[in-house]
Amino acid sequence: MLSRLPVGSSARISARVVDQRAGRGTGRARHDVWHRGGMCRSIHPLHNFAPPATDVEIEAAALQYVRKISGTTRPSAANRAVFDDAVRVVAAATRALIEGLVTTAPPRDRAVEAAKARARAAQRYGPAVAAGGGAPTET
Repeated sequence: MLSRLPVGSSARISARVVDQRAGRGTGRARHDVWHRGGMCRSIHPLHNFAPPATDVEIEAAALQYVRKISGTTRPSAANRAVFDDAVRVVAAATRALIEGLVTTAPPRDRAVEAAKARARAAQRYGPAVAAGGGAPTET
């Protein structure tokens, strides 16, 4: 059913309709399927950067993905082997994807992209948060 749903903001509305028709909940958008930006905030684009993504970055993204899907940050001893195998498989698939993608766009500069992210954070949360001062607090 989910594969037929559109992407974007209309997908959130469609998720409400699916939930209502199935008799689940109050019709609120399903947070587990469509999280605000559609992607975990800890996973960042890795394609088309200069210098290219490192193995450490790819493995970190794979770990975040497996954590998100499994619903745990630290698996039990019984699940440790399958968790670690999943991280290795996802990292290998990610590496193959990044190496196989083709683009005509010039590579993005990491420093420039980081500065843009800080500017967006300053606009959204205030300059103290963007400078690394932590989340805003109530006084």
